Amino acid sequence: MTSSAPEQTPQAPLWNIANIFTMLRIVLVPFFIWFFVMDGDAWRWAAAGVFLLASATDKVDGYLARSLNLVTNFGKLADPIADKLLVSSALILLSLFGELSWIITGLLLLREVSITVLREVMRKREVVMPASKSGKLKTVLQMVFIGLLLVPWATILPADPAEWIRIAALVVAWAAVAVGVISGVLYFVAAARNMRAARQSAA
Repeated sequence: MTSSAPEQTPQAPLWNIANIFTMLRIVLVPFFIWFFVMDGDAWRWAAAGVFLLASATDKVDGYLARSLNLVTNFGKLADPIADKLLVSSALILLSLFGELSWIITGLLLLREVSITVLREVMRKREVVMPASKSGKLKTVLQMVFIGLLLVPWATILPADPAEWIRIAALVVAWAAVAVGVISGVLYFVAAARNMRAARQSAA
C-alpha cells in the first residue's frame, strides 16, 4: 500500500484581476489628490468621479478574490492599504479646505490607526479579528458622506437643495463617527476576551 503526499492548494498568481483592481485603487489616489486641489468645478467633478471609481474597485476586487479563489498574501496586505490611502486623503483634504470638521477627521483616523494596530497585535498572537457589522456600517457611512461632500452640487442644483445635501452629509459624517467609536470599543472588548481566553487555555 502506497501513501501519497497531501495535495497542496495552488496559490493564486500575484498578477491576477483582483490584485490589478487593488493596484488601480492605489494608483488613482494621487490623481484624486491632484484633481481635488485644482481650482474649478470641472476639477472637483473629476475628483468626485475618481473617488467613486476607486471606491467601486474596493467592492470589485474583494468579490473577484473570493469568487475566483484569487486571494493572495499581497492582496490581503495591499487591499486595506489602498482603502486607508483613499479615505485618509479624502478626509484630510476636505478638512484642509474647510469642508469637514477636523474633529470628525481626527476621530475617524484615530479609530483606523487604533484598529489597525490592534489587528496587527492580535495577528501576531494568531487571533483573527474579523470585521464586525458595525465596522462595515461605519465604512458605508464614511463612503456616503465623503461622496456627498465631494460632489459640487451647487453646479447642478439651486442653492438651498445643495446646502441641504451638505448638511445631510455632515449628519451622516457624525453618524459614521458614532458608529466608528462604538465598533472600535467592541473590537477592543473582543480582543481582551480573546487574550483572556488564550491565557486560560494555556494555563
